Amino acid sequence: MSFCDLLKIEFIKVKRSKIVPLIFIAPLLVVTTGVASLSHHFTPESTNAWSAMFIQSTLLYAYYLLPLSMIVVCVMIAGRETGNNGILKMLALPISRYALSIAKFCVLVFYLFMEVVVFLVVFLIAGMLATRTMGVTEALPILYLLQRCLGLFLTMLPSIAAMWAITVLFEKPILSVGLNLLLIIPGVLVANTPLWIVYPYCYSGYLVSCLLYDFTAETSGAAAFEMLPFLPCAVVMFVLCFVLAVTQFGKKEMR
Repeated sequence: MSFCDLLKIEFIKVKRSKIVPLIFIAPLLVVTTGVASLSHHFTPESTNAWSAMFIQSTLLYAYYLLPLSMIVVCVMIAGRETGNNGILKMLALPISRYALSIAKFCVLVFYLFMEVVVFLVVFLIAGMLATRTMGVTEALPILYLLQRCLGLFLTMLPSIAAMWAITVLFEKPILSVGLNLLLIIPGVLVANTPLWIVYPYCYSGYLVSCLLYDFTAETSGAAAFEMLPFLPCAVVMFVLCFVLAVTQFGKKEMR
């Protein structure tokens, strides 16, 4: 069986799950509240309205709601195998458990991408309604929004790799969810210390915090967010968590 065939099977498995409705909840919640709280302060002469709305909407989303929704997605994907000893049935087939774990992680990355896309679409709709209602004439900074959403997606990759590794290591959902929650909660605090560089759970939130700093300091670009030494550390954290998840997936059942 090729990896593409295995990937198709994994998508079929989660087709009837509640993952798709789930990825709409967090974007709808943060965008509507974030845009609504700022739109009343806009005037036709307002500048940087789109940036303000984006940062207001993503601050809570990046630190908590997006990671929380990904934890649930991890458990739902893993649950397709743990229920009714499905993992034993899969491992009985001539399929590499490494390939199976990688395929599941690819499904997880796909749903992360879809949630970020949903967030962008919902934000664009809410933002256009708010700016038109308040008479704001600022042009839509589509390139800015695409870059920031791409940054949100990329900085979440090490985090979901860690989430998936914990989900694989702890078979019981309550343990994996509980541990991941414990790691998410102090994200804001860790982001304000030098340790943030080795704490993937706060990467996305730290990115948005840097955007907020740049916005309030009236600087251009993401001057507060330095790619070095972030990028090497993020790659190392991603690789370590990914390798751990792949090598440990199905290991207990193979004994």
